[in-house]
Amino acid sequence: MASNRFGFGEFQYEVIPDWGITPSLGVVSDVATDSNDRVYLAVRNIPHPETLGGEILVLDQNGNTLDSWGQDLFSTPHGIWISKEDKIFLADSSDHTVRSYTTEGHLEFTIGTAGKTGESGCPFNRPTRAVQSDSGTIFVSDGYGQDRIHKFTDKGEWIMSFGETGKGSGFLNLPHDVTIGRNGEVLVLDRENRRCQVFDQEGTYISEFEGLRSPNDMVIDEAGFFHIAEGWYQEIASICVMSPEGSIIGRWGERGDKPGAFQGAPHGLWIDSKGNMYVAEVAANKAIHKFARI
Repeated sequence: MASNRFGFGEFQYEVIPDWGITPSLGVVSDVATDSNDRVYLAVRNIPHPETLGGEILVLDQNGNTLDSWGQDLFSTPHGIWISKEDKIFLADSSDHTVRSYTTEGHLEFTIGTAGKTGESGCPFNRPTRAVQSDSGTIFVSDGYGQDRIHKFTDKGEWIMSFGETGKGSGFLNLPHDVTIGRNGEVLVLDRENRRCQVFDQEGTYISEFEGLRSPNDMVIDEAGFFHIAEGWYQEIASICVMSPEGSIIGRWGERGDKPGAFQGAPHGLWIDSKGNMYVAEVAANKAIHKFARI
């Protein structure tokens, strides 16, 4: 296999060397694409966390910068997610907020109080990700400061919360990502318990998929396969692929200096309309990868 090839079986990619890399690029926490396959990077200032702050960079398919916004507003950009209708949600963990934007960077609404943690069990204490279901309901994983999932209306009005700290089924230990499944189920990457738990939209536990390694982010492709960024500094760096039934069918990724090899921890990923995958790393500077689907 060529040195610029990654993946296995039906999931194979060719890395685009130095895609999106610029001299000023900081730590890329997460990545997402809109309906036109423009790429949005959640970028933290460096050095982080000594220097808080960041921005959203908008890139074209060739990695050229189209726009940037959010400077002097963000504290620690963490998770970015874009709906099919091009609504952008950004979870800012140190700022304890989730903000909704248009693709032009216009702020639509903010959930949470900037710079202030919520009361115990309430939004937010260092949130990690916000997503929207087909009905418009918003779910937020509140993972670093407390082990909760919060549910909101499409306008950001708090409905309810669920989850508590623990190891058993239905309990959480650092919910790092939340994703809505194809049937509307709420999928939570329970990072420190190294699993994905499945709940209904009222917070009732359904099932879980075990065997993950420090799972940080997940996307579901058009065929229903789960792609999960697994990363923890120099210990773990891989993309795990699971079947629609939740069975692990393989992993890919390697460490090293060649293009496409991981330097830090895969922390965010996204798949565009062409099947190309983007992977963002933390614990590394200027680490964003584009893997073109073969």
